[in-house]
Amino acid sequence: MKQKWIAQQIGVHPSTISRELNRNIAKRGRTAGEYVATNADRKTKQRHQLKPKLVKFTRSMKDQAVKWLTHEKWSPEIISVEGHRTGKCPVSIEWLYQWIWESKHGNKRADTRYKRIYQLLKHGKRRRKRGARKDSRGIIHDRVPIEKRPEIVQKRSRPGDIEVDFMLGKNHKGALLVMTDRAMLHTRLHKLKNRHSRVVSKAIIKKLSEVNYPIHTITFDNDKGFADHMTVANTLNVKTYFTRPYTSQDKGTVENRIGQLRRFFPKKTDLSSVTSDQVKRVEQLLNNRPVRKFNYKTPNQVLLEKIALIS
Repeated sequence: MKQKWIAQQIGVHPSTISRELNRNIAKRGRTAGEYVATNADRKTKQRHQLKPKLVKFTRSMKDQAVKWLTHEKWSPEIISVEGHRTGKCPVSIEWLYQWIWESKHGNKRADTRYKRIYQLLKHGKRRRKRGARKDSRGIIHDRVPIEKRPEIVQKRSRPGDIEVDFMLGKNHKGALLVMTDRAMLHTRLHKLKNRHSRVVSKAIIKKLSEVNYPIHTITFDNDKGFADHMTVANTLNVKTYFTRPYTSQDKGTVENRIGQLRRFFPKKTDLSSVTSDQVKRVEQLLNNRPVRKFNYKTPNQVLLEKIALIS
């Protein structure tokens, strides 16, 4: 058929057909002088791979992503959201992971200066296998089990329901007291000299006395460091509850925040050598970190909104 007729059938200009034939009619071999559709398709894909392309992921965007990974300890998901919002790194989550993967494995397109950025990603922590083990950590008097905690705490609808836990350093050297609000994920940190129950209770009272909204409940695990919980309850006029032994999911909110803190203070960190200023700085970064469940608002922003509703 004539080229003009073919162009009419497929809805293009006749010159398009002419260019396609000139590019892809075989010049040699058994099919010399013929147009073979499968060969034409293969040649087109090869030309597309080899032609110069617009570089979307620029050096400045990569450096911005590395900065957020290094200092703010943000995940690729948060980097993508914040990058689009600010225009500093407007690329997809998948694009970021592909770039990190290519940099790690030294692909042809990879830039060697970013070879080790994969180490900045958060990796799943190893978990001990939990069996039917005897709880040998002693008895905490006046302990109320978590099953008796009010139903409203489970709904996370109000501020003032706090989960408390320790984050320990290498070889149990040093510890951070971590206090997280279940509804807002707003977290307060305190560096401890030791984990004696009276030291711990004084630290909890000091930090939670600074808040400008009511505290309703505090949930602890069964560490002996929380044995002085009644002093906290009476001083702050709150109810205290305790999780089931070896059941970390009972305090999943504070466990999640500790997981994020490990990006700043890995498990091999000697927390006794960490300064209070460093702890305060990490507390600020954690509370200014966008959270997906809050539509990428920060805990600080959610805190202000909740307080405004209360007042």
